[in-house]
Amino acid sequence: MIEVEHLVKSYGTNLALDDVSFSVGEREILGLLGPNGAGKSTAMNIMTGYLSANAGTVRIDGKDILEEPGEAKKRIGFLPETPPLYGDMRVEEYLRFVYDLKQCAYNRDAHIEEICRVTRISDARRRIIKNLSTGYRQRLGIAQALIGNPGVLVLDEPTVGLDPKQIIEVRNLIRTLGREHTVILSSHILSEVQAVCDRVVILDQGKVLCDERTDSISRTIQQNARIRVSICGPGREVVETLRSLPNVISAVATGDREKDSFSYFVESAPGADVRKDVFFAMAQQNWPVVGMEQEGYSLEDVFLKLTEAGKGTAAGKKRKK
Repeated sequence: MIEVEHLVKSYGTNLALDDVSFSVGEREILGLLGPNGAGKSTAMNIMTGYLSANAGTVRIDGKDILEEPGEAKKRIGFLPETPPLYGDMRVEEYLRFVYDLKQCAYNRDAHIEEICRVTRISDARRRIIKNLSTGYRQRLGIAQALIGNPGVLVLDEPTVGLDPKQIIEVRNLIRTLGREHTVILSSHILSEVQAVCDRVVILDQGKVLCDERTDSISRTIQQNARIRVSICGPGREVVETLRSLPNVISAVATGDREKDSFSYFVESAPGADVRKDVFFAMAQQNWPVVGMEQEGYSLEDVFLKLTEAGKGTAAGKKRKK
């Protein structure tokens, strides 16, 4: 549905995108992640036709965004970080205005009514936009992106500024939209991406660091195995004993405590299973092991490890120069 190939974009001497490529399938929800300045907004603005690239191509359902901009943009609904709303308009008036701008062929009243129902703003259709809560304005921003029933939705920080209840509502809405649309979601909230998206692309310094399915994202950094173990014993000595075991790379206290037991993360070499060694070492010291489980890596772990690795690579290149 979306093909991004070898995008390059520079602002003077600043290279915002450096040979960025990825694709998004039909009815797939893709999370676009990266620290500030990584190139996320630049990539989204190029995908939606708001910016041109120095090199590379973007195709929306086979339509090149530069060569066939009219046809490509018909297939895109875009929600910028700040929704493009007119505060003095009423909700229904604004949606009719967007409908006319997009030159839609659907029955206008039925189409707008359906979009209001899906985004759950039907009860606010007669209200003035500037009087709406932040949550309603964000849902209205998604509603305007849905006008014309585009195959692709590009959502830039769709839950920014929302309270926890509103965030859950918008997340549920995005999941619902993903059943009928291809969705690209930019967010700095890692748990949100992990909860909503099928795939994750991580950008840093204008480059793609990771492109993986969300349910297998930890494999990108999982050179080492990790367990979480709860032990009743003196904390410093427990850590020293754990670190002394064969194949243990690191052992750190998590800070979690339950009655007289403390919790630790133990990381081991690739392919090594240190659980039995941990058990027998603690038994030898008469320190009861009251819990032990395999620990996977969260999206936060992946994000931090990949971006830190990227900074190290960039620093190395600068030193060579």
